[in-house]
Amino acid sequence: MNAVLLHDLLTLPKPDQDRPALIDGARHWSFRMLAAEVEKLAGAVRARGIERGDRVAILLPKCLEECAAIFAASRADAVFVPINPVLKAQQIRHILIDSGAALLITTLEQREKLGAAIDGIDGLSILDVEDCADDHAPAPVARAIGQDLAAILYTSGSTGAPKGVMLSHSNLIAGTRIVRSYLSITAEDRLLSVLPFSFDYGLNQLLTVVEQGATIALFTFQMGDQIVRALAKHEITGLAGVPTIWAILTKAAPSLARTPLPHLRYITNSGGAVPEATVRRLREILPETQIFLMYGLTEAFRSTYLPPAEIDRRPTSIGKAIPECEVFPLTTDGRRAKPGEPGILVHRGPTVSLGYWRRPEETARVLRPNPLRTPIEGGETVCWSGDLVYEDEDGFLYFVGRQDAMIKSAGYRISPTEVEDALMLSGAFRQVAAIGLPDEWLGQRLMAVAVGQQNGIDIEAVLRQLAEKLPSHMVPSRIELVPELPVTPNGKVDYKRLVSERAA
Repeated sequence: MNAVLLHDLLTLPKPDQDRPALIDGARHWSFRMLAAEVEKLAGAVRARGIERGDRVAILLPKCLEECAAIFAASRADAVFVPINPVLKAQQIRHILIDSGAALLITTLEQREKLGAAIDGIDGLSILDVEDCADDHAPAPVARAIGQDLAAILYTSGSTGAPKGVMLSHSNLIAGTRIVRSYLSITAEDRLLSVLPFSFDYGLNQLLTVVEQGATIALFTFQMGDQIVRALAKHEITGLAGVPTIWAILTKAAPSLARTPLPHLRYITNSGGAVPEATVRRLREILPETQIFLMYGLTEAFRSTYLPPAEIDRRPTSIGKAIPECEVFPLTTDGRRAKPGEPGILVHRGPTVSLGYWRRPEETARVLRPNPLRTPIEGGETVCWSGDLVYEDEDGFLYFVGRQDAMIKSAGYRISPTEVEDALMLSGAFRQVAAIGLPDEWLGQRLMAVAVGQQNGIDIEAVLRQLAEKLPSHMVPSRIELVPELPVTPNGKVDYKRLVSERAA
């Protein structure tokens, strides 16, 4: 039996339907219990008038109910839109309006926090998980097919507000199958979930566990030693993280070096490059644990991975293509780059997304016909990543830089424009530039360089005001005041110069 739709993963054979599938503190659900909760919630969703293709937004803390809501949206023939709870009210409102969400699944507490931010959104109904009764009629059989839209994941874009990446059922199931294969995940694995389900790789972990009949422990942390305790307590075999997590574990979690973790079979990174020094320290502390370094983008999920055996020889490589996919660098004139020659990384395969929600022009810039295929071979859409890479003689790829101005900090993609707009709304500045500086903890550290409207600006007050509108990862670590911003010969702000002068 093969899974065609997302919720079909629940019906795949499991070694034991009654073993713990999801662990949330003192609570846990078996696969049988998860399936029952999904059916109940799907019935409640359909009872709210949700039809095939309607968008169902999910705003929940990481919990058992959030897992059920993801599968319930699929079971109800809807499209789920997971929203990261760290976002502020206005960003959440933007996602709800932009996606055209017909239903928001949330909690009474979260609804109260949102307050007026969700008032007046046309066609939006709200379902509080606390009030979800089980007396609704079962949802009818889903009529979607694998190529239909299953999810919209919102990610920052280089030009402003978050935009939704459209993923089909086939995209999500292919990503699950592919990553599970090279990580060798089976029913015996126990994964620790620290990444949000609004992040493609965090979502992938949940889907993989359900596909394989494994176990996942849902976890939210504040300090590195808490992660170490969870790894030991749950006998975790696999941990996925972003560069910030590895920096915390190696620099601010002394218990990692003294805590036996014999079950930890692998750790895997996404969301940015891990500094070589951090990788070396992880290998020292966890000599029996495999380290998989991965590269990807939401628009095509994962693209490459570096096998653990290659880390010592190629510590700065992003690896080769994941199974079932091909990636290669293309030059600006449309030919495949030669070894050592930089080019835009292009991804082809079953994980290439459907594009950006309601943004056909932006979609056309990222999803294009494959220039290396002739018309007689048939048309194919491939994904232009926007990342410059080069390939060595052995086919291993190396990251050079971004074509656009995106900043990647703590695993998050940050739009400089969105940060700049928020700072300009403070009324304190005539001009602002948001930049990312190299940082061994975060990958890039967000800061702003600004020209003030007047002397005596209270920078701390501006930052406090900004923190009320933006999540913490989008608040600059500092704001530097300058008389004027440097410009290029074309009169545009010279971001490269701003970075180079402050990166030392």
